[in-house]
Amino acid sequence: MTASDSDRDIRLTRVYDAPVALVWDAWTDPAQLAQWWGPRGFTITTHSRDLRPGGTWVYTMHGPDGKDWPNFTRYHVVEHQARLEYDHGASSEDAAPLFRVTATFTDLGGRTQFDMCMTLATAEAAQQTRVFIKAANGNSTWDRLAEHVEKRQHASEVFVINRSFDAPLETLWDLWTNPEQLAQWLPPTGFTMEFKRANIRAGGDSFYAMSNGTFTMYGRAEYEVVQHPDLLVYTQCFTDEHENISRHPGAPTWPEKMRTRVQLTSEGPSQTRVTVRWEVAGHATDAEVAAFVAERSGMTMGWTGSFDKLEAAISSM
Repeated sequence: MTASDSDRDIRLTRVYDAPVALVWDAWTDPAQLAQWWGPRGFTITTHSRDLRPGGTWVYTMHGPDGKDWPNFTRYHVVEHQARLEYDHGASSEDAAPLFRVTATFTDLGGRTQFDMCMTLATAEAAQQTRVFIKAANGNSTWDRLAEHVEKRQHASEVFVINRSFDAPLETLWDLWTNPEQLAQWLPPTGFTMEFKRANIRAGGDSFYAMSNGTFTMYGRAEYEVVQHPDLLVYTQCFTDEHENISRHPGAPTWPEKMRTRVQLTSEGPSQTRVTVRWEVAGHATDAEVAAFVAERSGMTMGWTGSFDKLEAAISSM
């Protein structure tokens, strides 16, 4: 039996709060590509790039463990600010490509919808690639792109992370807004969480404690937007047990207050993508902003641990 196209395809959709021209330039300018391309922690060196049908991109990815990954890409379609189609994954010009990529850029009136489809030779190869992408945190590439275009457009630093879950939108909304459910999966790995007070509505707040058995951290969240069934925006800060504002117990230069935006997007009747955007709220010193930027890999690990627990909670339902 021949695998259907959907069996051989790996699809991804992101919406960026930036014009098509800015997102396209981030994709096509080698100097900008060097600032975001690859999973978090990776860097790249471009050796040559010829962006035209028949042209090639030759580059090396450098892993955080020091390993180098040669890459060769050949372009087939280049439609300015609209579409790219290319073979990717080969280590040299003579090697067979691993997959065909089709990337489209859609103007949403100041925002950009980015759709990507990777087509592999077989359904088995596609499944193996899905496992590899997840293990290598490959989708953080597109989170890094969101951070890059935000900085280019607004000169601001943000942290972005996405994960798709096999559950409908309403289930994810409940898991994010029901305090009993939230406390089961949100805390960092090794911690438990207890809400002392939870009023998750616009204008409401919550007070909580997180403990690893050795020490306890306290925090308060203040909800700015609670828009059923797809959007939460809240600020949060560390406090002491009496709700007096304090600093991160292990990072004294961490910003005093952070803003979290949680966007839930339906990807079909039984799948939902969660996009978390984190940024400094209010005034922060240069040292505090630098501490935030330097901790992006740590934030990725923290949210990945929480998302893994959320995934497990969904599987057990």
